[in-house]
Amino acid sequence: MLDFKYYTPTKVVFGKGTESQVADLVKEFGGKKVLIHYGGGSVVRSGLLQRVKDTLDGAGVSYVELGGAVPNPHLGLVYEGIDLCKKEGVDFILAVGGGSAIDSAKAIGYGVANEGDVWDFYDYSRKPQACLPVGVILTIAATGSEMSDSSVITKEEGLIKRGCNSDLCRPKFAIMNPELTMTLPDYQTACGCTDIMMHTMERYFTNSGTMEITDALAEGLLRTVKKNAIILRDDPKNYDARAEVMWAGSLAHNGLTGCGSDGGDWMTHRLEHELGGLYDVAHGAGLAAIWGTWARYVYKECLPRFKKFAINVMDVEDKGTDEEIALRGIEAVEDFYRSIHMPTNLRELGVEPTEEELVTLAKKCSIAVGGAKGAAKVLHEEDMLAIYRASM
Repeated sequence: MLDFKYYTPTKVVFGKGTESQVADLVKEFGGKKVLIHYGGGSVVRSGLLQRVKDTLDGAGVSYVELGGAVPNPHLGLVYEGIDLCKKEGVDFILAVGGGSAIDSAKAIGYGVANEGDVWDFYDYSRKPQACLPVGVILTIAATGSEMSDSSVITKEEGLIKRGCNSDLCRPKFAIMNPELTMTLPDYQTACGCTDIMMHTMERYFTNSGTMEITDALAEGLLRTVKKNAIILRDDPKNYDARAEVMWAGSLAHNGLTGCGSDGGDWMTHRLEHELGGLYDVAHGAGLAAIWGTWARYVYKECLPRFKKFAINVMDVEDKGTDEEIALRGIEAVEDFYRSIHMPTNLRELGVEPTEEELVTLAKKCSIAVGGAKGAAKVLHEEDMLAIYRASM
């Protein structure tokens, strides 16, 4: 095992009706003038946004609001939020929604608390020194942004999708009511389950440092999400399954399943980020579409982990060579994706890049990772291009 630091300062309030506590939590963390940041759609139609505003009004907490957060959240809206916060004297940001609203809220927090262009932090030319405090009312179990140190933003000019990681942006509190996820379309629920599993799988496939307890936690989390994704496919209103998936989403991306390792591989995410930036695809679906190809490209370099994963997570029989077991595990993951109506290649995802676009994707991915990256296997630009080609 490797040495590690584990830091999770977010206060979690979990259960039915917990959104009613939002005003007390904002006050607890010093908020006096709040930006309510959200996407739209179900947050408005369900009445959640109005309930939040009524609760803040009743507690005497003033606020302004900014809707419009979209999947693969845009830099342009971040700039708009920064200007609004500065104009209105906002000192606390409340994200109501899923990962897009939360990531955008974090970026706005960076932009208000630091001088200069906030994109510098996502373009890796500067590091943030502060962030306005952020709180969350979660409506989609997927990205884990409600407890994570990460924020991913898409710059419209050039369709560049980049992430910034810093403990400064970890939310002060996260309100998690599984009932709020029951209005999600089945496709979004499945995308969320895929993303949750991938956050743990990215950390699991490594050649550097492992801990038995961390592996057990990771494998248990993966089995739990796999099981409950099927339940939700057939019974979308199942509260217990919603609760299991929601809590798993937070644990999958707050650092817990990476303790004792080198931090994980993350190349499936990096490859998908370029797909999301160029084609605006749903993140979870993009991950499902690229993972199998990535896995077949790297598994020989990380064979013990792929074998262990196949047996302990995907219930593959421990019979045959290590390579045969690993490959059956990869096939089992793809079978699971199909069972919840997720794609397993780019055509099923709905995109068919030209050769020129494939080259562009690989080049942008290489630039984003600083030339090469990977813990299961280090990938260079030519490897990235080969994976994109094979994923067709």
